[in-house]
Amino acid sequence: MDLGIAGRTALVHGAGGGLGGAIAVALAREGANVAIADVDPTGLQRTEQEVVAHGSRALPLEWDLADLDIIDGHVTAVEREVGPVEILVNVTGGPPPTPVAGQDEEAWSAHFRSMVLSVIALTDRVLPGMRDRGWGRVITSTSSGAVAPIPSLGMSNTLRASLHGWSKTLAREVGRDGITVNVVLPGRVATRRITALDAAKAEREGSSVEDVRAESTSSIPLGRYGDPREYGDAVAFLASAGASYITGSIVRVDGGLIPTI
Repeated sequence: MDLGIAGRTALVHGAGGGLGGAIAVALAREGANVAIADVDPTGLQRTEQEVVAHGSRALPLEWDLADLDIIDGHVTAVEREVGPVEILVNVTGGPPPTPVAGQDEEAWSAHFRSMVLSVIALTDRVLPGMRDRGWGRVITSTSSGAVAPIPSLGMSNTLRASLHGWSKTLAREVGRDGITVNVVLPGRVATRRITALDAAKAEREGSSVEDVRAESTSSIPLGRYGDPREYGDAVAFLASAGASYITGSIVRVDGGLIPTI
């Protein structure tokens, strides 16, 4: 299936990690040129190699989302060296496991800046160009905890849920401009983040990582963790010409894990 995005320019944040990297590679397989951003230079190098292997252009950018002052300069570099951003994929890191009560105000502020304000500011930077061209895709990856709160991930549950309200509101504001805005929710997709969370849970509960994985897997109707490529393919479809009538939606890529309707 030709997704109709060959030659378009995508900017993918979190591209040095499992989900963001899989998204960048999925877009490259469809012929998009991809600016890849992350704080991890090693992860960026790995993803750059995979993108180039599919014949697409990759522009790696070391980018700390907490620094809002560098957004304009980095986007300008993408526009100059690759092209105007037509597909924006927002993938942010998550805070460490915590309860929601009793957290320091500075921690709330810091994570809100890197996980929420950064996404809003970056999207605002590329929206005028999308509007001028009459075409754009804004896709934000959050967490299943935003719709079915995950115990011990209080800050993540709260902050990511705020992006759902923002995304839905934005979809209504820019739909007539040919721009779609959607959220994608991962379930238990096998990434370094999930490995770390499984290890943290095992330590809290005095059990083994294998037992934690078995317990998690038992709650997934498909009976396994997801492959990052499956997640990347779903995002690539939302970026496609064929998904032009999907906007304001929350798409779950979770193997049926999330229990809410």
